[in-house]
Amino acid sequence: MKRGNRQSPTLSVFARKNIEMKVKEIFNTMAYGPAPESAAQANEFLDAHNRTFELFINGEWKKAEKHFETINPSNMEVLANIAEASERDVNEAVTAANKALKDWVNLGGRARARYLYAIARQIQKHSRLFAVLEALDNGKPIRETRDIDIPLVARHFYHHAGWAQLMDTELKDYKEIGVIGQIIPWNFPLLMLSWKIAPALAMGNTVVLKPAEFTSLTALLFAEICQNVGLPKGVVNIITGPGSTGAALVNHKDVHKIAFTGSTEVGKIIRKAIAGSGKKVSLELGGKSPFIVFEDADLDSVVEGIVDAIWFNQGQVCCAGSRLLVQESIQDKLYDKIKARMEKLRVGDAMDKCIDIGAIVAPVQLKTIDELVQKGIAEGNQMWQPSWECPKDGCFYPPTLFTHVSPSSTIAQEEIFGPVLVAMSFRSHQEAIKLANNTRYGLACSIWTENINLALDIAPKVKAGTVWINSTNVFDAGSGFGGYRESGFGREGGKEGLFEYMKPRIEEQFSDKPINPAVQKSKITITDSINRTAKMYIGGKQARPDGGYSITIKNPQGEIVGEAPEGSRKDIRNAVEAAHANGKWAEMTGHARAQVLYYIAENLSARKSEFSNRLVQMCCYGKTDADAEVEKSIDRIYTYAAHADKYDGQAHQTIQRNVTLAMPEPVGVMGIVCPDEAPLLAFISTVIPAIALGNSVIVIPSESAPFSATDFYQILDTSDVPGGTINIITGPKDSLAKELAKHYDVDGLWYFGNKESSKDIESLSAENMKRTWVNYGKYRNWMNNEQSEGMEFLRHASEIKNIWIPYGA
Repeated sequence: MKRGNRQSPTLSVFARKNIEMKVKEIFNTMAYGPAPESAAQANEFLDAHNRTFELFINGEWKKAEKHFETINPSNMEVLANIAEASERDVNEAVTAANKALKDWVNLGGRARARYLYAIARQIQKHSRLFAVLEALDNGKPIRETRDIDIPLVARHFYHHAGWAQLMDTELKDYKEIGVIGQIIPWNFPLLMLSWKIAPALAMGNTVVLKPAEFTSLTALLFAEICQNVGLPKGVVNIITGPGSTGAALVNHKDVHKIAFTGSTEVGKIIRKAIAGSGKKVSLELGGKSPFIVFEDADLDSVVEGIVDAIWFNQGQVCCAGSRLLVQESIQDKLYDKIKARMEKLRVGDAMDKCIDIGAIVAPVQLKTIDELVQKGIAEGNQMWQPSWECPKDGCFYPPTLFTHVSPSSTIAQEEIFGPVLVAMSFRSHQEAIKLANNTRYGLACSIWTENINLALDIAPKVKAGTVWINSTNVFDAGSGFGGYRESGFGREGGKEGLFEYMKPRIEEQFSDKPINPAVQKSKITITDSINRTAKMYIGGKQARPDGGYSITIKNPQGEIVGEAPEGSRKDIRNAVEAAHANGKWAEMTGHARAQVLYYIAENLSARKSEFSNRLVQMCCYGKTDADAEVEKSIDRIYTYAAHADKYDGQAHQTIQRNVTLAMPEPVGVMGIVCPDEAPLLAFISTVIPAIALGNSVIVIPSESAPFSATDFYQILDTSDVPGGTINIITGPKDSLAKELAKHYDVDGLWYFGNKESSKDIESLSAENMKRTWVNYGKYRNWMNNEQSEGMEFLRHASEIKNIWIPYGA
């Protein structure tokens, strides 16, 4: 055959040039094509269940009467039908968990650890299936579920398996709480499940968990994992359904604790619903976290940090850095860089490995985001969005930037829970702190600066449970996570998170009746009963009651001991203002506070005879018992003086290249309502640990025997205690306690009294999410160190702030 007759395999000149032009265009634009992840195995899983899922109760699948659809928000297609648990189903699940509790506890921590290890391994073995199913159900990008969510899920089970192994030695003074009701949100469905279930099981509790209505699929796959590892029946129960299912779980009488992650509004409803029930509660709620950028920051790194802070998971993150606070000198330069980066962001199907932003979880959330954006525009804030359009076939919303936002604007104060960044400027470091704290929330904060001294100066001053330095949205099972203020209370992760799932064994020894020394029957000598004027103590000064009334105080034998001021709401107001005005005490080092406490103990010791005689007069104690209470009071002051500079945090063993500091901080302004019994010792045992850690307090002393407290302010006057550190209001303790509970500027409240008022305190405190510690009508023996002294008091007097400091080149 002649060469000229052969057919050339080469492309035509036209075709070749066309390809070259496309390659050149792609090279010049660097445009990415789609890179879809296969959903085949996830679809096989769904089909294996006929795309219908029932309830997981007592280790088995139980049919429900009703079902609802779960949707893929990327394309609005129905993924499956999910069971809707009724109140009867909830009751069955709780009953199963209660039945399984005893055997699960008796199994011991070491055996429980083996199950948690097995669960962790199974999650790793099926990690891709979990990641794909999560992306389909939630709408978040597959690269986030694959590279962030699922590895963290496995990490939580491994980490808490270790704590189960160590519980009998490291936490031997604590025990399980019982049946835990857990309600989780839709933004991190499987990760939130692991945050809740892993520590609960490790500490010996059993669980009834309700996943979010929008995103239940990975929780149901997790139920299969529990079956596969042979987890004892009833230890984990998964009940799906709407808000009414969660309400039935919250209100169930046999649930011993509620762990909730979700909105602040629902958190308040839960807090009020369980008030006075004795149920323990931890709440991880909303946020409006500041992202603070100082003028020396690396702005290119800042921009990438912003992408992770507010467009990670479409901004549907409780700790999203949704408030950008930028130093005025660099604001325009930074805004230009942010806008340029926003133009390059890709929004699309969650299964595309090349997208940056996925779908909003549901149409109702999409509508909420848009309404708040429109409100931001209506209020005069400057809005900017990229030039490109979002896909039309799903719940998509473009990344949005508001600049020159007023701090009082709705979008600066309300949680949008979407891909919307609001920016404000500041001039000085102090202004940055004020803007950062200008919110009812306190969940997280990011600080960006090349000056580590500046970063570590700002971090403790921002009211937030987590602070990231030159980083954002970094999480690990070894570090606690949780908020201040209306972002809730309690911690998840780290050793501090374990306390949410156990209780001190010593509580079993508390009494149903007050414990008092025997009353002596002989005549008590009362001297100066009327002429010795007792006053209240506010801001370091003696104060008469605002209402001008006094109360006659009688001892158990009916003898008049004296008159005490009758405090009122206005006196509480004045005391709270004085406590907030006192900045010196919290700023002192632990060593300096310890010196003051030692001085208090010395001065009380010098006057112990006088204080002993007061107890004899007020309480009809025998002299031996009165002397013993004073001596115990002095000794307890010395104990907390010793703790003042030794109640340390730690550097958490997190897996990222960070030094993660767990820093104990004072709660802030605390109310303390003392019991009627042990009027001197109970006053000392509650007030002194609180101030030892830097809190300022408003104290309501024993109503029936207040003079030990009013005498004590003379000790404070001679012991270098800054004015406003301890404020003393006498009068009817339950009504005054309610005023403290309602006060928005009180950060924490301890109440030692009856069961009915314990309920009132918890219910009234829900409005500003103040931390409460109440006794539900159970009584301590204040002379017993195991019951009334130690770390439990210090833990309730402090918050843990976790500060993440990256290291390395």
